[in-house]
Amino acid sequence: MLSKEDILARIIRGGLIAIVRTSDPILARQTVQAIAAGGAEVIEVSFVVPAAAGLLRDLAEEYKERNVLIGAGTVLDSETARAAVLAGAQFVVCPALEPDTVRLCQRYGIPCVPGAMSPGEIQQALTLGADLIKFFPASAFQPHIAKDLRAPFPQARLVPTGGVTLENVGDWIRFGATAVGVGGEITAPANEGRFSEVTALTDAFLQKIREARQGR
Repeated sequence: MLSKEDILARIIRGGLIAIVRTSDPILARQTVQAIAAGGAEVIEVSFVVPAAAGLLRDLAEEYKERNVLIGAGTVLDSETARAAVLAGAQFVVCPALEPDTVRLCQRYGIPCVPGAMSPGEIQQALTLGADLIKFFPASAFQPHIAKDLRAPFPQARLVPTGGVTLENVGDWIRFGATAVGVGGEITAPANEGRFSEVTALTDAFLQKIREARQGR
C-alpha cells in the first residue's frame, strides 16, 4: 500500500490529474483505459458517474499493479469521501473547500485536494492542512495568477482545473502550478467512441507539461 507521501510524490511527478466525468459507467471505464494507455499515472473518477464507489473499487484493484493512481472527484462531503476511501480511492478531489472532508482524509492518511479560488480560501485550505489545492475554475483567470498567488503563499501547491487546455497548460506550469487537472479537453472524444484520440491527447498534455518544466 502506498503511503500518502508516495501518492503525493507521484501526482507531483506526473503533473496531470486526468478527470473522468460521464453518466455511463461503462464509458467511464473505457475512458480510464484510454487515458492510462496515454501514459497518465493519475486518474480522477468523478462521483457524478453512476455507481461511482463500485467503479472505484474495481479500478483501484485493476490498476494497482500498473502504476496508475485512481482517485475520487466531485466529492462534496465527508460521507462521500469516506465511501470513496473505503472503495479504494487513493486521493480525494473536491470542487470547493469543505473542512470536514479535509479532516476526514487526514485521518485516513489520504491526500485531499479541496477546491479554492480566492486568497482567503487558499489560506483556509493551507490552515486545514490541504496537501494540494484545486484552483477552480481556472478558466476565470489567466495563467499568471498562479505566480501572483504563490507570492504570498509559496507553500501552496496549486492544481489549476477547469479551462486548462493544450494551448495554456505550459503557461500554467511555467507560472508555478504544481500540476493541472484536465477533464473534457482530454476525454471529449470518448463520447463518440474515439478512444485513440483520448490516448493521444493524454500523451500530448504530458509532453507539454514536461517541456514547460524543462523551460522553467
